[in-house]
Amino acid sequence: MVMNTKRSCGKQLDNALNLNLYQDTLDVAKSLLGKEVHSVIDGLHTSGYITEVEAYLGHNDEAAHGFVGRNKKNNEIFNEAGRFYIYSMHGQHCMNVVTQCDGVPEGVLIRAIEPNHGIDTMKSRRGRSDLATGPGKVTQCLGVKRDEHNGTLINSDALWLSDGKTPKSIEASKRIGIDTKETAKEYLYRFTVKGHYSVSKRRKRDIVEDVWR
Repeated sequence: MVMNTKRSCGKQLDNALNLNLYQDTLDVAKSLLGKEVHSVIDGLHTSGYITEVEAYLGHNDEAAHGFVGRNKKNNEIFNEAGRFYIYSMHGQHCMNVVTQCDGVPEGVLIRAIEPNHGIDTMKSRRGRSDLATGPGKVTQCLGVKRDEHNGTLINSDALWLSDGKTPKSIEASKRIGIDTKETAKEYLYRFTVKGHYSVSKRRKRDIVEDVWR
């Protein structure tokens, strides 16, 4: 049963980003593709254009952290839109953009980016040339950690989003790693920049060069 949890929200976050966080979370997810995510950690600026995301729809989505209700670990996903919800899993940190009103636990996981600023710093943090083709790799490249950045606003000095590029085409597919979630595993809530090289599990034959408008 779909729960009607939407209600009037607070004021839209004041920033120059061309993004309405209070629209449908699936639309927010697609709108995030091409946006640039930045970090300044220990004085080092790194950034990348978002190429892969997954939407999680809270009370209506068995695979979402908010599906089980509010608790200490997932509290930030229940807060007002315009902040990062960062959780840790298997020793990796994963970064989400919170998209809805207080009490509506929906958000978008940033799964991959196209590195832009600070590529040498990213390589040093990763210790390899394979950089940002997975959510744990993204946060490692950006230096983002749950203990330090969970709940950070998306227009903060340390971690922020800005407008970037526009995809020529967007692909929808099943989300990764949720096969045990019977009611949610078939949802086409994963969105990628079609043909982009920096995407989880991208086959070489599917990579194209010109993916941005």
